[in-house]
Amino acid sequence: MTAPTDTACLSRREVRRRDRRDAIIAVAKRSFLENGYAATTMSSIAAELGGSKGTLWSYFPGKEELFAAVLRDATKVYHASLAQLLDTGGELEPTLLRFSHDLLRKVTSPDAIALHRLVAAEASRFPEMGAIFHELAPLYTRNLLARFLEGAMDKGQLRRADPMLAARTLVVLTLSGCHQQMIWGEIDAPEAKQIDADVSFAVDCFLRAYAPDAEAPNP
Repeated sequence: MTAPTDTACLSRREVRRRDRRDAIIAVAKRSFLENGYAATTMSSIAAELGGSKGTLWSYFPGKEELFAAVLRDATKVYHASLAQLLDTGGELEPTLLRFSHDLLRKVTSPDAIALHRLVAAEASRFPEMGAIFHELAPLYTRNLLARFLEGAMDKGQLRRADPMLAARTLVVLTLSGCHQQMIWGEIDAPEAKQIDADVSFAVDCFLRAYAPDAEAPNP
């Protein structure tokens, strides 16, 4: 029988390491959401996984890195879809409607709401957690949207303005309705018609404010 090649062995090792990493992230995510950032420790995660802290640290050197990995895992699919949604060759209004609808659906999911509440509750004590969240979630989204909006400004579809401020405007408008109601516990989950209404309102206000012939507000 032919012995396995080094390449095949390496591949199996990589698969085992990837699976182990995925298991660590799954346990960490549950612990962060259920117990909070402060109460989640590397020791408790290692104990639940059934391995040593040394093994855990060989994947993640600290809790900050582990929290960042949880966030990256939670947002990677959404980040990939954003680039497809923001099609520079498509019509402006339908593209913004699709973007805002996808954004609102994402941030009103149970896990997203739980994560938002976690960060809001603990960021004052653990500013590094707030910084990681900001960089990997809202800032990433605004940067991608800003690049798209700058292209629309270059084409004359929107008035010339600060693209990052424009991106922030659209995001804030999109999240001003049912998302805020969920954060404060006023509703458990939005109905589809409420999401549609929030998105339509946000995009309409945005396009009125940034229409090519609209006047920029005084500073």
